[in-house]
Amino acid sequence: MSKESPPKDWDKLWIEYNKSLKTWMDAFESLQTAAKNVQSKYNDVMAKAVKDSSDKTLNQFTENWQKSMSEAGIKTFKQFGDNWQKVFSQSGMEQVKTYGDMMNKFAETWQKMWNK
Repeated sequence: MSKESPPKDWDKLWIEYNKSLKTWMDAFESLQTAAKNVQSKYNDVMAKAVKDSSDKTLNQFTENWQKSMSEAGIKTFKQFGDNWQKVFSQSGMEQVKTYGDMMNKFAETWQKMWNK
């Protein structure tokens, strides 16, 4: 028995996967750096605000900060959801979506059978 060499498609897919993983790691590291910078700047601003501002100014800053963080978070999650939908609407992903829908129907049917 001779060992079969892996298909060339496998090598290509593995290389593409590694490139995607590297891109994800770079993006994740960038996000971590940005988060550290935001936290650092927030700490600087709050230290200065506590030192140089009145209670009214501090309350106003806190309210504005909370509002802007909330709006930014909502926009980010909406964008993520929109991007996720775009991925599923691409032709290659239709099969994955169809499979997911089929599995959901199977789970619903299974649940109904056991609840009787």
